Amino acid sequence: MSAATATLTPADLQGADAPIPLRAHLRHTGALVRRNLLWIRQDPESMFDAILFPVVFTLLFVYVFGGSIGQSLGGGQEAYVQYVVPGLLAMTGMNMAQGVGTGFNHDFNSGVMDRFRSLPIGRGSVLFAKIAVELMRMLFATGVLVIVAVLVGFDITSWPGLLASVGLSAAFGFALMWVFITLGVTMKSAQSVQAMGFLVLMPLQFGSSIFAPTASMPGWLRGFTEFNPLSALADAARGLMIGGPVAHGLWVTLAWSVGLTAVMAPISIHKFRTKS
Repeated sequence: MSAATATLTPADLQGADAPIPLRAHLRHTGALVRRNLLWIRQDPESMFDAILFPVVFTLLFVYVFGGSIGQSLGGGQEAYVQYVVPGLLAMTGMNMAQGVGTGFNHDFNSGVMDRFRSLPIGRGSVLFAKIAVELMRMLFATGVLVIVAVLVGFDITSWPGLLASVGLSAAFGFALMWVFITLGVTMKSAQSVQAMGFLVLMPLQFGSSIFAPTASMPGWLRGFTEFNPLSALADAARGLMIGGPVAHGLWVTLAWSVGLTAVMAPISIHKFRTKS
């Protein structure tokens, strides 16, 4: 018997359309979280992105671009480490969010979701369980990033600021996960979800203040970065972790997070319920 069904009681088996109380929703979500964690244990390669992303990106940008960009910041590689690490932390939640969409699409194509939807469990439980596990993966990737950052010279000047930055990145990543769940439900293949994610995320990543200051960018690109939520998130994380303005980036990031969740979560749940 699977983890998703092991905790279902006879009272739960009254029909898939019967109203499900909150306690049952929580129990179902917990069972599905356990199922997803067991899947990761059986397929440890699925954690490679959470391990390798922070290592590769940190080493690549620090040692390839750190010297030249650091000089523009009034220092060298050390100055660039302090600049780029908060930006990479802000980007972690976004990259982990893409995995939700591809994983959901794979589950649909393999028939797992048909099994879930035939059970008398809350439809939202399936979605929230997937998001909960991806948030755990995001926190794991953040831990790896912090360790690598310290090894290359990052100075953690504010532990409360670091924790606040992680929470802010998680909130934005949570909002983006609803977007990718919608893509995972509506698109035909995991490759399509991955390609669409690449087309959306690459301009957001590099058209922002994550990797370099925006002052030297052409005017039209600076205008884009001002409305890019990743710039606001990176600037807020930078202010929280090493000092600087925080309020504007914080409120812009929270507004984007709340807005995306409010719009995309109902759409995701509706698409999941009605997908044939």
